[in-house]
Amino acid sequence: MSELIARRTFLKGLGTAMALPVLEAMLPLSALASTGSSVAKPVRMAYMFVPNGMSMPQWTPAAEGALELSPLLQPLNSVRNSVNVLTNLAQVNAFALGDGPGDHARSTAVWLTGVHPKKTAGADIANGISADQVAAQKIGHLTKFASLEIGCERGATAGNCDSGYSCAYSSNISWRSASTPNAKEVNPRLIFERLFGNGNSAEKAQKDFFRQSILDAVIEDAAKLKGRLGARDQFKLDEYFSSVREIEVRLAKFEKENAMLAIAAGSKPEGIPSNYGEHIRLMGDMMILAFQTDLTRVCTFMFANDGSNRSYRDIGVSDGHHEVSHHGRDAKKLESKLKIDAYHIEQLAYILNKMQNTKDVDGSSLLDNSMVVYGAGISDGDRHNHDELPVLMAGKGGGSIKTGRHIILPKKTPMNNLFLTMLDKVGVNVETLGDSTGKLQGIF
Repeated sequence: MSELIARRTFLKGLGTAMALPVLEAMLPLSALASTGSSVAKPVRMAYMFVPNGMSMPQWTPAAEGALELSPLLQPLNSVRNSVNVLTNLAQVNAFALGDGPGDHARSTAVWLTGVHPKKTAGADIANGISADQVAAQKIGHLTKFASLEIGCERGATAGNCDSGYSCAYSSNISWRSASTPNAKEVNPRLIFERLFGNGNSAEKAQKDFFRQSILDAVIEDAAKLKGRLGARDQFKLDEYFSSVREIEVRLAKFEKENAMLAIAAGSKPEGIPSNYGEHIRLMGDMMILAFQTDLTRVCTFMFANDGSNRSYRDIGVSDGHHEVSHHGRDAKKLESKLKIDAYHIEQLAYILNKMQNTKDVDGSSLLDNSMVVYGAGISDGDRHNHDELPVLMAGKGGGSIKTGRHIILPKKTPMNNLFLTMLDKVGVNVETLGDSTGKLQGIF
C-alpha cells in the first residue's frame, strides 16, 4: 500500500486547483476493508428531469418483476441490471387543485418538492424545499460544493411563463427554500471552470489567454503525486486525466465551431454546443467528474424546461416538442414524440454507461455507488396528468438497492416517498417531505 495522502489533495497550477478522484491512498486500510464504510464509498444522488411527458405505452414494461425493457428503454440494455422502473408514482400537488391551467410550471416546481406552488407571476413565489436541497443542507459540508445544478436550456426567475405562473417555476427543479430556486448552469465551460478553477481572477485570465490544458498547468504536481501512488491508483489517475483531456478537446471543438458561426452571422458566440445531444452528454460528463472527484454528492440535471418547444431536426422532428406532446392521438405527432423520448433515453444511456465504466475507490462502479432518478413531471403530455409518472432509478445506492426490476406501486403513491427513502440511504433522516406519507418498502 502506498503512503496515505490527504483526502482533499488538489493539484495546483496556474489558474487551477484540480480535484482528484478518490484514491486508495486517501483511505486507511480499515476503510478499504470495510465494504459498508461511508468513507470508502460515498453514495451520490442525481435527479434528471425531462419535459412534456412521455410516450407511456412504449415506456412502461409489460409485466411486474424482473425487468424486461420496453421498446423505449431498449438503449439501457447494457445497464439493465442496474435499473428499476417504478410505476404509479405521483405528484398530486402538480394538478390544478382549483388553480386552473399551468400544468407545465407546476410539474417542474413540484417534481422534487411535492408542494403545490402559489400561482403568481410576481415576486411572491412560494413553493417548498426540494429533496436535493434537503440532502445538500445535511451532507453538503462533506464536499466542496453542497450541490450542483445543471441543465441544457436557459431559464428565467421572473415573468409569466405558463398561464400566470412565474418563470421561476418552469425553469427550476431545485429549491433551497420556498421562495428561493437554485438557478441551473447551462454553459459547460463555466461548469468546467467552476469544478477546476481556484477562484483567482488574475490567474484565470492568464489561463484563458493561453488556453492551455489544465493538465499542462498541473503537470509538475501530478508527477510528484504519481511517485507516491501504487500501481492501481496510478492507473486510475491516468484514466481520470484522459477523461478530463477528452472533455477539454470537446469544449474547444464546439467553441471554435460556435465562433465561426457567430462570425458568419455577425453575432456573439453562444456558450453552449449547437448540437443538443453533445450538450447533454457534456453536462453529464461534468456531473460524472464532480461525483468522481467527490466535489459534490448531489446533482440536479434538467434536459430542458417543461413546456419547451425545442425542435429536433437532427432526428427528423421539425415541429416543437411541446407542440407534438399535445398529440390528440394524431399518428404523426405520436411518432415525433416517441422519437424525442427515445433520443433523450439514448443520452441517458450514454451517461449511465459512463458511470458504469468509471471505477470507484472500492472497486465497484460509480453507478453502483449512486442513485440516479430519471423522469418527467407529466405522464401523458396530451392529458397533462401527474400520476402514473414515468420514473426510473438507476444505480445500486452503494449496495442498498435491489435492481433489475419493474416495481408496480399502489396507485398515486407519493413520489416524495421515494425521495424520503433515498435520503435515508445517504444518512439524511427526515420524517416528512412535501406530501410524503412514509418511506417506500421493498425497493431498498
